[in-house]
Amino acid sequence: MNHSHETRAPLPPFTRETATQKVRLAEDAWNSRDPLRVALAYTHDSVWRNRAEFPVGREAIQAFLQRKWAREIDYRLIKELWAHDGDRIAVRFAYEWHDDAGQWFRSYGNENWAFDEHGLMQLRFASINDKPIPAAERLMHWPLGRRPDDHPGLSALGL
Repeated sequence: MNHSHETRAPLPPFTRETATQKVRLAEDAWNSRDPLRVALAYTHDSVWRNRAEFPVGREAIQAFLQRKWAREIDYRLIKELWAHDGDRIAVRFAYEWHDDAGQWFRSYGNENWAFDEHGLMQLRFASINDKPIPAAERLMHWPLGRRPDDHPGLSALGL
């Protein structure tokens, strides 16, 4: 099936500006906690590595995200561009969430992304570590949804 009519700007090859924009758009989508919205940014045969899970394709990605956000309550994410080249972007990120027992965590990670010519992500390799934190150590305080433009990013927060 040809899905070439689907595009997700900005398109590769990326400049620093368009790579930064792509990272913020991804952060915004993930902060929506809407599995369908997020899954639409990936190719139909997208390949992921996320911790010990290896979903392939949009349906598997959407199911993965539904499980993720059922477990990771009050999820808030910040992404930051690390590097870019052609159709690839490297990102570092941190997010905060709590489990159903009320324990807060800060999850730190790195992602490597590769995009097709239509700006859809074909590959996503994520390495993530979870650190339990007391609620008083939380740094990501904004209403659920998109991080406000005036909220500090990772570097400004010392993360």
